[in-house]
Amino acid sequence: MKKYNSILKYIFAIFAALVITGCVHDDKYDEPNLDGYQCADLTATMTLTQLRAKFAPTATAAFVFPDNSTDIVEGYVSSTDETGNIYKTIYIQDKAENPTQGFVISVDAVSNYTNYPQGSKIYIKLAGLALGTYGGVVQLGVKTGTETPATSVSRIPEKLVPARIFRSCSIRENIVPKKMTSLQMVSANDQYIGCLIQMDNAEFDNRILCTNFAPNGVTVDRIIRDNTTTTTRVVRNSGYASFANQILPSGNGKFVGIYSKFNSTYQMYINKVTDLEMTKFPRIDGIASNPCEYSDNGLTQKTVAEVKQLATSPLTLITGDFVLKAKVTANDKSGNLFKYIYVEDATGGIRINIDKADMFNDPRFVVGKEVYVKLKNLYVGAVSGEIQLGTPFSGAVGRIAEADVYKYFFDSKKPITAVTSTEKMINQFTAADVGRWIKIKNLQFIAGDLEKVYASGAVTNRTLEDCSGNKVILRTSNFADFAGQVIEGGKGDVYGILSIFNGTYQLWITDVLGADLDDPRCDGSVYTPLPVLYKDDFAAGGFGTDWTTVNVAGTQIWNTSNQGNGTNYYAVMSAPLGSVANEDWLISKTVSLAGKTKAAVSFTTDVRYSGPALQVYATENYTGNPATTTWVALPAALDTNTAAFGDWVSSGNVDLSAFLGKNVRIAFKYTSTSSAAATWEVDDFKIKGQ
Repeated sequence: MKKYNSILKYIFAIFAALVITGCVHDDKYDEPNLDGYQCADLTATMTLTQLRAKFAPTATAAFVFPDNSTDIVEGYVSSTDETGNIYKTIYIQDKAENPTQGFVISVDAVSNYTNYPQGSKIYIKLAGLALGTYGGVVQLGVKTGTETPATSVSRIPEKLVPARIFRSCSIRENIVPKKMTSLQMVSANDQYIGCLIQMDNAEFDNRILCTNFAPNGVTVDRIIRDNTTTTTRVVRNSGYASFANQILPSGNGKFVGIYSKFNSTYQMYINKVTDLEMTKFPRIDGIASNPCEYSDNGLTQKTVAEVKQLATSPLTLITGDFVLKAKVTANDKSGNLFKYIYVEDATGGIRINIDKADMFNDPRFVVGKEVYVKLKNLYVGAVSGEIQLGTPFSGAVGRIAEADVYKYFFDSKKPITAVTSTEKMINQFTAADVGRWIKIKNLQFIAGDLEKVYASGAVTNRTLEDCSGNKVILRTSNFADFAGQVIEGGKGDVYGILSIFNGTYQLWITDVLGADLDDPRCDGSVYTPLPVLYKDDFAAGGFGTDWTTVNVAGTQIWNTSNQGNGTNYYAVMSAPLGSVANEDWLISKTVSLAGKTKAAVSFTTDVRYSGPALQVYATENYTGNPATTTWVALPAALDTNTAAFGDWVSSGNVDLSAFLGKNVRIAFKYTSTSSAAATWEVDDFKIKGQ
């Protein structure tokens, strides 16, 4: 089946990226045209401080002003949403300079700068409005719902805003930021939340240097500090801001933004990037010059093949002033790769280990981007046979520290281009292909993997084969966003990174389109999943009448549990170590295979602790006593990782051809001894046939 939804998502994402990157502003804006918008000069009846006092610190219900209230509060707009970084919120303060109180107004409207530009004096009629909290911060809105008393507030409806918030017809001031240090960002100064503040000697954390303000469409926290405390603060940036794709300033200096917090985390919002003057070096952390500026001066370029040749031992220090210029071919976007990327040039590909999450959001590590890697002081060596770049860890090549990423990786500033695959056949793989983005034509999953998901519970091996019977392992992490998708039963071209582990070639795809297998299989057949005749995922807990439990020896019996699985129940059998030997059976109801030409059973298992393996049987004539019943052993794949729970393994489709036209029961036989007792869990039981 084609992955049309995935393709549409990709197309939309590309389109959105083009739109967003094509609309980056330079922070030079025309003044909004205020002609014709309702204005008024009213008389305030209370201050912002008095307004804040209406909501008690221990209050659990909203404070609602009656509809006939004549109370009015005034303030100066400290924020602007013109860049899109502030959303459906107007921040105000009681004075344009040296404020003593700030406030948050939640409005269900955007582009508020056109009616209430920064510096405007505004008056708010409080009739029908309400005070409540969000993230521990008191804000002005309207009560939520009809309950009395109201327990929360929501945004002031857009149509109500002009009737409640009025801009002064005559007064507009220049907002002078209040100077605050990171040390002063404590609860004792929460009255300044909503004010425009200035932090001097500010610098963004070295772990995020040379990255952008925010990835497209993603709101992120960027860590900032000054020289007054080692405690860091947060700058919260929207991925929809017009400046989101710009690179964070890498120097030290003046930061200006709206002061806020969420629960116990103090944070700031940027109005516009021209408010920031962070260009001074050296920084507090000792960085002496702009680390994001790249120069070839004094560097000798090395190819991937030449870098690999430097690996003369499992851990080889690179001492030369070398640079590698290569294109990123795979990153962690789908979650199938974790804290490493692959890069490639004309001579080959190589894995680079980096202790950084979500690298796909870093402009240097986008697939298709050429990145420059300064190699001096990095290490190169073979890990389980694959040559990798990184830093030392336990005598082998480990990950480059996130705080050091800026030292080694530089944005080439070149446009993103398509990654070109190297076409190979399985029997043509060589060591030179390891690390490359390759294409293998006409592959299919082996029959034993059909109807399984890509990964279940842990990194999982599936097997791909070509029409000549050559096979290669496909590795998938259980953290991949496609891990739970069922693999396709057809044949097609597969794209992925070729790796090697102790002499065995392995393939890693980065999304399901890397294995889009829609053509008939090698034998010309079109694989169709067998219809389910009976299934039980034990979701409700207990066995009901569909299952028979038989205790032959020991005191324990089969049961169901949801421990560690939330509301998802499963069948489980366990015996405490040191108890007498156990033998316990779990036997399914009878299912008719009359008129069927194909039939199979499938289920998943999870094992913990050492002990005899679970046995799986089928019978066409259950006598009511397992000892007198004729059983046929079924060669089902079972979990073998006794060291941990959670790595559920699919049995695959276990053939029931011997029972076509008959009634069949499936049984799970658990055994243990006084010295070896495993815990076995069974779930997702299905009998299929057509």
